[in-house]
Amino acid sequence: MAENNIEQARFNMVEQQIRPWEVLDQAVLNTLSTVPREAFVPDAYRSLAFADTEIPLGYGEQMMKPVIEGRLLQALAVKPTDKVLEICTGSGFITACLAELGSQVISVEIQAELAQQASARLEAQGISNAAVKTGDALATASAYGSFDAIAITGSLPQAEAADLLKTQLNIGGRMFVVIGEGAVMEARLITRTGENQWICEALFETELPPLTNTSATNTFQF
Repeated sequence: MAENNIEQARFNMVEQQIRPWEVLDQAVLNTLSTVPREAFVPDAYRSLAFADTEIPLGYGEQMMKPVIEGRLLQALAVKPTDKVLEICTGSGFITACLAELGSQVISVEIQAELAQQASARLEAQGISNAAVKTGDALATASAYGSFDAIAITGSLPQAEAADLLKTQLNIGGRMFVVIGEGAVMEARLITRTGENQWICEALFETELPPLTNTSATNTFQF
């Protein structure tokens, strides 16, 4: 794809897909206009880099539709001083966007090959404030302290599955999570308002693949 065509496709993605889906935060729109999504798409799907569709990554993971990425970033309202945790790195694109918006990003990916690929893509883009870790997020996330924002890019079957992660939010911190199974899923924003207080806001209905090893009857781990 020629450079002019790439920039036009990126513009169309932001203006014709993302903005009409009520993503109006200018910092988010600027980020999605500047972080090169095409650099994070597997070669076999490069022609779909700006399409309104999920992109397979292997291991049951996928890049979210651009509209979902925009809503996630807008909901989290990441500030330049924020420390961010991402659960399920995938391609590394959301990692890059979070790094553009925030101060520091730690991203945890269970699939070693995907973690390596994402890390290489981030390095190729000169992104130095994001680190990709391979492992079980629940087993390792607590080692990194608390966070101002947490982005979970796979779905959880039940709200209770996020209980441990939400305790890692700083007061005032926000967590984006998709809850549900099958075609019945809801994106939610959980905000910590006190030591033992959180509020939950329903955002929109969507559908995401479940996090690895997660089911309604399994222990929450990925």
